[in-house]
Amino acid sequence: MAITKEEIIHIAQLSRLQLSPEEIEEFRVQLSSILDYVGQLENVKTKNIEPTAQVSGLVDILRLDEVKEWNKEEVMGALSQGELEGGQVKVKRVL
Repeated sequence: MAITKEEIIHIAQLSRLQLSPEEIEEFRVQLSSILDYVGQLENVKTKNIEPTAQVSGLVDILRLDEVKEWNKEEVMGALSQGELEGGQVKVKRVL
C-alpha cells in the first residue's frame, strides 16, 4: 500500500514534527513497506483458529471464596487490635 507525500505531511503535522523533504520521502517509503508487510496478514487463513488472549500458557490460579465463621473471642481479638468508635473500626481519613 503506497502512502502519498501528502499523507506523510499530514501525519507529521498531527505529530507536530517538522520533516525535511528527504525525511518525507524516507518515511513515505518506510511506512509503505511496513503497511505492505502488515497487509500480508489478510492472506492468513484464520477460520479454524481459536482466538487467544495470551500465548505463554500461564493460567490464573483462583480459589473459591469460602465464608469462615469466627467465634466471638476471635472477632473481639481482631477488633481489639484497632481503635473502635461506636462499635465501628476507626481508621485514619483517606484523602
